Amino acid sequence: MNNKSKTIAVLMGGISSEREVSIASGKAIVNALSSLRYNVIEHDISSTDIDFNNLNIDLAFIALHGQYGEDGTIQAQLENMKIPFTGSCSLSSNNAFDKIKTRKILKKSSIPIAEGEVIYEMDKLSIDFPVVLKPPREGSSVGCNIVMNSQDYEDAYIDTYSYSKEILVEKYIHGRELTVGIIGDKILPVLEIFTADSWYNFDSKYKDIKTNYEVPANLEKSIEVKIKSIALDVYKSLGARDFARIDFRLSSDNKPYVLELNSIPGFTKNSLLPKAAAAVGINFVNLCQKIVEMALARNE
Repeated sequence: MNNKSKTIAVLMGGISSEREVSIASGKAIVNALSSLRYNVIEHDISSTDIDFNNLNIDLAFIALHGQYGEDGTIQAQLENMKIPFTGSCSLSSNNAFDKIKTRKILKKSSIPIAEGEVIYEMDKLSIDFPVVLKPPREGSSVGCNIVMNSQDYEDAYIDTYSYSKEILVEKYIHGRELTVGIIGDKILPVLEIFTADSWYNFDSKYKDIKTNYEVPANLEKSIEVKIKSIALDVYKSLGARDFARIDFRLSSDNKPYVLELNSIPGFTKNSLLPKAAAAVGINFVNLCQKIVEMALARNE
């Protein structure tokens, strides 16, 4: 393949609460693809009103996180215009981004998830504490709250409600924070996250220098195999393609529970998918190249 003949637009920024993270991901991808001598266009998305007609490109590399990035909207626009793009299709992206839809699909496939319910009013909670309150259509743990007891519930509810009038409540799983990346059909090593906080929240992800990672995670072989197998089942059940990252909680009695699939995880050099890829000898530039090659091959 003659990389010089391929023009790739890296779509970054966006309109979600994860805009700054997306810009960091996009710029890292631009640098990687430029080093491979692709003709790279850096495209900062600042609204949903985008005219792709003037973009004469071979491929869009989507580095957008959150709403209008992972929710299938921009994927549907690109599909309608027959512009090839990296990552999952619009339907798969939407199903993975909407945590309520994800739960229904995973439950149907007998994939282990925490006990959960959807509430619209503060007094409708029926799951015992501790619980996690989540806005169903946000990323990077934005608007999520762990509530250990009834005294903390009202403030947490008000905060989550400010992001969504529909709230997903899940039973909080005490245990270890794990994630599994997948590239194409290759399952990457399980990565464990250690935080100074009680969980891997927005600050732990992007601000806290005390957050540490271990890859491969220190797990019994049988548990590692099981988690990887479940991760692949999630990937297939949600119809993901090219790459994804599946997040887990491993309970104190070593039962894995799926939290979500990230269809466009972070792409900075310090992000979790690149860390896991590096552990098996796939550096950041190679990772970006593999994703580009999969997307181009699918559309040629």
